[in-house]
Amino acid sequence: MTLFWQYLFWISMVIILTPYFFYPVLILFLEKLKRQKPDPQMDEYPRVDIVFAAFNEEAVLEEKLQSLDDLDYPREKLTFRIGSDASTDKTNDILKAWHARDDRFQPYLFRQRSGKSQILNFLREEGDSELLLLTDANIIFEPEALRLMVEHLHSQAKVGAVGADIHYGKFVKKGISGQEDTYLRLENRIKAAEALLAASPFGLEGGCYLIRRELFPEIPPLFYMEDFFTTLHVLNSGWKILWKPQARVWEDVSVSPEEEYKRKVRISIGNFQNLKYYRGFLFRRFWPKGLMFLAHKVFRWLSPFFLLVLLISAPQLVFIHWFYGMIAGLYMAFIGMGLFGILLSQKRKAGWLQYPAHFINMNLALMEGFLNYIKGIKTNAWQPTQRKQA
Repeated sequence: MTLFWQYLFWISMVIILTPYFFYPVLILFLEKLKRQKPDPQMDEYPRVDIVFAAFNEEAVLEEKLQSLDDLDYPREKLTFRIGSDASTDKTNDILKAWHARDDRFQPYLFRQRSGKSQILNFLREEGDSELLLLTDANIIFEPEALRLMVEHLHSQAKVGAVGADIHYGKFVKKGISGQEDTYLRLENRIKAAEALLAASPFGLEGGCYLIRRELFPEIPPLFYMEDFFTTLHVLNSGWKILWKPQARVWEDVSVSPEEEYKRKVRISIGNFQNLKYYRGFLFRRFWPKGLMFLAHKVFRWLSPFFLLVLLISAPQLVFIHWFYGMIAGLYMAFIGMGLFGILLSQKRKAGWLQYPAHFINMNLALMEGFLNYIKGIKTNAWQPTQRKQA
């Protein structure tokens, strides 16, 4: 029986530590051994349709559309297609006003809620441009972002998509803003390294990515995380995906722990939907893409279950060797600090405990998302995270 608990202990340790420590350290070290070649100059730029879905986005929509209008890209090569998912605020009025003064801005005003994925499925059939740029209503572009992504897409053969670097703008350091900013910056670095080493960042960020129109898939019904579905579709089709850190866009940072928790539950649902659709990818393309997918994402999605296994197995081994007792003690202390940090964060007094609290919260959201997934998804119509949080 002791051997059984030891197996469970070490399997849990490997699965938990790989996405949070071993894999980031290894991929960022290997990145330093390879240099990025400069992108070639382009004489002619292709046409691009910029598309996104919006629901009640009046707080950010004017700034968003202005950033699109200011893009450093041939104006005659751009069309903006925006699907309003039965918005009830001033979103539709803003879209109509922009269309009236510039017909490149094409609004599609849906009368019933259908969800982001179905709106994107509709918009992908509109127009005939070579490239699509997928984005979100709260993503603000730097003027050169699109041009840099287009040049990067044409820098190598058989590149199907390019991701941009999403950054949080100036924000008040309260709530969970610090943790989210730290997490996002690390993810950007890991994805840039994956793209440089194997042309396989896991995965494209729905806030801003460029893709060849013919590679953008039809998103299945009731599906969350269409950006990751698209990532795996492109890689599974044998195309490359690149990352352009210099193509910067900006997003308002999450402040409310409650809002961010709900968002992470939705992400978790999409994670397991994607794993079901593309579980074969792990084996058909195991080296290196499948292994990277496993180490970066799948192990992270499974971490909540193995945190529970570790919680059970470590105490069973405390009298076998001092090492197990030490790990059990540290683990119990970490969980205690995380839970205490969650309680303090409600009063905005968590201090450094916000980081173990963030880790525990993230894994609770992963677990809740999995439970919602196995119960069945009846709608993927979304309520956007509160914008312009003070």
